[in-house]
Formats: sequence, C-alpha cells, structure tokens
Amino acid sequence: MGQYNAEGETTRSKGTRSTPEDVSGIKVLDRAVLIMEAIATKPRSLGELSEATGLPRATTHRLATALEAHRLLWRTSSNQWAIGPRAEQLAGLQQDRLLDVAEHIMSTVLEDTKESVQLYRQTGLQRICVASMEPKTGLQNTVPVGTRMTLQAGSAAKVFVAFGDETLREAVLPQAPFSTEELSEVVSKGWAESISEREPGLASVSVPVFFEDKIIAALSISGPAERLGDTPGKRFGPTLVSASEAITQAML
Repeated sequence: MGQYNAEGETTRSKGTRSTPEDVSGIKVLDRAVLIMEAIATKPRSLGELSEATGLPRATTHRLATALEAHRLLWRTSSNQWAIGPRAEQLAGLQQDRLLDVAEHIMSTVLEDTKESVQLYRQTGLQRICVASMEPKTGLQNTVPVGTRMTLQAGSAAKVFVAFGDETLREAVLPQAPFSTEELSEVVSKGWAESISEREPGLASVSVPVFFEDKIIAALSISGPAERLGDTPGKRFGPTLVSASEAITQAML
C-alpha cells in the first residue's frame, strides 16, 4: 500500500515528521503555554498547577488570572482552573480545517483497508470521535461521531498518551493496562495496536496526526480481531502512518 497525497490519492512520496519544537525564548509566553498544557489534561487548583508546571505559586496565579481574563481559562465551582471557552473556540476552528482535510484521506484508507476508520481528538482525559467511516459490507465496528472514550484502553488511547506530555502519562498510566515501555515502542514504531483491550473481540490500529510538531488527533482503523489478525499494526501501521503524514502536509 502506497503513500497518500492531500487528496487521498496514492503516491510514492515518503513524508517525514519534524523534530520536537524549540521554546520561543520569550519567558512569559513559554510559561503561559506551560500552564495551558498542564490544564489541558485536567482542571487544576493553584497548588496543583504550580506543582505540575514547576512555577512559583505567585507566578502561576498571575499568569492563570491573565489567561482567565482572555477567556482562555476559567474557574470551576470548586475553584480549579480549566480550559476556557475562547480556547475551545479556537480549537474548533482548527478542527474544522482538520475535518475538511481528513475526509478524502480517510475515504482512501477505508477503500484500502476495508475496515472502519475513525478520527479522534483528545479532550482532557478522554478522546472524542470527530469523524467516522464504515465499509458498506461486512462486520463493522461503528463508532458514532461524538462518542467519548477514556485514555485508559485502546490503540488511540496509547497514541495520545505516548505522544502527549509527562503530565498526561502520570494521570493515565496508573489505571491503564499498558506500560511506559509499551508507550516507548509506540513512539519508536509510529503506531499503536490493541487486541481485545477496550472490547472483547475488537482490534484496532492508530497513529498520531501532527500539526506544528504537536499531536492534534489520532487516526484509527478498527474491526473484528479475527479479521485484523494477531499483528494488525504490522499489517496496517504503514498505511495509516502515510495517511497521517498526508493530513499533516495538507494542514500546512
């Protein structure tokens, strides 16, 4: 199976993923981003946020309050900071672009693999299905758009945790059936697989979708474990990696 271009067509070109980002050198901006990233995994109190970021409490409070003023954060009834409506609105604009780009490529993945295809976004400690396609015939694994799942099981969960930050790993791993070593393998291979992990008899393969060196989604296929086989990642991983790279290129 070949590579994909932005229109979902097969091509021989081989994409690459860029290296992790460098900090900007603007201290206040880097610290504000650090706070946003810490809160993206779950709401946090001032003390929890200070501990997660390693910033002094006074600095944390000052920056979080400023982000709150811009509606990028908001305070819950339990006085924890959470991602605010303006941040969600901005993320929604990116999601619209992602869905527009991914549609053609997901169709080609569906045609090549003959398996159900899903696109997930992370929200806190959950993943939500934002796009889904199923084959017209055969046994299917239908995941309706809007379905929310935990990050504690399944190949897409492994992808988000493997390519996420250390804070996310610390929040998920104690309750997850996978280990740090398995996540390291996911990063090395570029794909994750699961067999009867989230649901008996269900297998899946997932890859990260990157934009500006950050994971923004997980592209997955899923179906009966009997049909996908004992090593679905080896079988379908390269196809999904190629499709993911095409999505990234089209987002640029």
